[in-house]
Amino acid sequence: MRIISICPSNTELLAFLGAENLLVGIDDYSDWPSQITALPRLGPDLAIRMDELEALKPDLVLASLSVPGMEKNVEELVRRKIPHLVLNPQTLEEIGQDLLAVGQACGIDAHPIHTEFLSVIEDIKNRSSLAENHPSLYWEWWPKPIFTPGSVNWLTEISHITGARNAFEDVASANFQTDWEDVRQRDPDYILLAWVGIMTSKVKPELVRKRPGWNEMKAYNHIHIMEEELYCRPSPRLIEGAIRLGKLIHPELYSDLELPRFIREKQT
Repeated sequence: MRIISICPSNTELLAFLGAENLLVGIDDYSDWPSQITALPRLGPDLAIRMDELEALKPDLVLASLSVPGMEKNVEELVRRKIPHLVLNPQTLEEIGQDLLAVGQACGIDAHPIHTEFLSVIEDIKNRSSLAENHPSLYWEWWPKPIFTPGSVNWLTEISHITGARNAFEDVASANFQTDWEDVRQRDPDYILLAWVGIMTSKVKPELVRKRPGWNEMKAYNHIHIMEEELYCRPSPRLIEGAIRLGKLIHPELYSDLELPRFIREKQT
């Protein structure tokens, strides 16, 4: 079977299913696992070069509406009558269902990895139930203008299952624009910078420290750079992100929690 993935989260889904060997092409941003880096690149996820994609004669193309603007690619896949599967996960449960759906489409039994995925989530939840406090987290997806996730997003869920809460969980949106004054008024305990598409080495906390009133906030000593690839992509790698978050905000509950086997195996 010949598969093309046109966004990083779908490439990672395939990898967790042990099916990365079926890939014949990927988008420019897919970078994990290392085994896929030599595959043909077909352009940024929002500007896939469809002629090149079609020339690879895929049996299946994996797209995802979790990437705003992906609709354009999907419309073109439909127009060209190229077989495709469109995912749109917003929760950990939906990511688990996507594992099953992609597995079924590829003729792979995804139930073992799905079961392990759910088991780790339950372990994380059980630990957070012992938390004595639940700090508020401000997740920054983009600095100017400021974008942050609302309630309809996996980061709100990850915040919750690790014993915290998204400072913007009252906003019924997956991703929305706000301003610094709103953030300042909410006065979160932590400021977590996960700028979409930006390497951690390029994230600049000093931009936050130039904003008015930041040094009077509870998060004064808690501005952290978070790995974009572990928090901004709806794949099972979010579990690694959740564990790292738990160790940051509740080290007494998570310090002994190791990465699950299904993640460790892909890192070797």
